[in-house]
Amino acid sequence: MTDYASRRRVMVDTQIRPSDVTMFPVIEAMLTIPRERFVPNRLREAAYLGENLGIGPGRAILEPRTLAKMINALEIGPEDVVLDLGAGFGYSTAVLAHLAQAVVAVEPEEPLVSEAEAALADTGIDNAAVIHGNLTEGAPKHGPYDAIILQGAIEYLPDAIAEQLADGGRIACLFSEDRLGVCRIGIKADGHVSWKYGFNASAPVLPGFERDREFLL
Repeated sequence: MTDYASRRRVMVDTQIRPSDVTMFPVIEAMLTIPRERFVPNRLREAAYLGENLGIGPGRAILEPRTLAKMINALEIGPEDVVLDLGAGFGYSTAVLAHLAQAVVAVEPEEPLVSEAEAALADTGIDNAAVIHGNLTEGAPKHGPYDAIILQGAIEYLPDAIAEQLADGGRIACLFSEDRLGVCRIGIKADGHVSWKYGFNASAPVLPGFERDREFLL
């Protein structure tokens, strides 16, 4: 029988703690949430590896280091309401729910919505809701949000998403630039999002977040 608890501790000790993840609540969440419950059955043995786990075209469960660093940078507190875009099987949502007052997760694939809801229920998480919807539209009905995070890379951020961020809110995005990936943290003030460099990381570009390609004749 696989000792997932030991693998989880090793993941935190070798991938999370050495990566400048300094907020204890983030470390505690990563130690607590059973990541193996939030991946496809075929990937359970790979659940704690330090790599993105592909779950479909343009979709991945982000590697633990990347997710932890993004959440750490967002400085999520117990009064925050968070929007999680591209929840997949719900792992990111579960980690966020451990930190925030409430999490609204959006997932475009209906089967994954059901998978995420079941996994969250199985692990006793009752302050998160998974909504079936278009990632580029977010979930404006439940906003504005104190923090927004996207579970994949983007080439641009739609205005509709930025508009759902509360004034003073934070957003973490992995920008895909010339085959490189850069995490940037945005802070909204007076209706405008200002970005600062976070760290380097890569992931597949989420469907719908690609820039229109222009061809010169």
